[in-house]
Amino acid sequence: MAGPSGSGAHGAGRERFLADAAARGLEVDVVERPAAKSLEEAAGILGITPADIVKSLVVKHKDGTFLFALIPGDRQISWPKLRALVGVNKLSLPPAGTALEATGYERGTITPLGSTTAWPVYADATIAGRRISMGAGAHGYSAFVDADALTAALEAVVADISDPVQAGPGIDRAG
Repeated sequence: MAGPSGSGAHGAGRERFLADAAARGLEVDVVERPAAKSLEEAAGILGITPADIVKSLVVKHKDGTFLFALIPGDRQISWPKLRALVGVNKLSLPPAGTALEATGYERGTITPLGSTTAWPVYADATIAGRRISMGAGAHGYSAFVDADALTAALEAVVADISDPVQAGPGIDRAG
């Protein structure tokens, strides 16, 4: 588990994360880490591959509700696959302020654990069977967790919702 929880908004986010994980019986290891300029740099700092860093993306429905999409760092959301699974024809990534309002977390710290609203969680099938790293509710921290335990604790829908990252701009655009 993590050391001292810190203070202020960053400490509060990490405290929410840890409290929710504990309430779900989920073992997480939170580590402090320096800021990274890229996914590859973050993976190097943590001693893992980019595929082991899972992004918690907040996705907005046309009706104003949200969901979390857990996507490995070396992959991107497949909008057609996710729309088909959710049964809607429009989903989008909201602006940072909207994601903060929906979850209580700033971009770069977002996680379904401790979100101020328990939105549904959809996890990409490629994370199954792995130990992953994800946001821990505060900048400068990462959490390590067993992906299968995480998806079970969150009652996540585990499915093929991603594609390999394509080179060039526009990654994870709304679809």
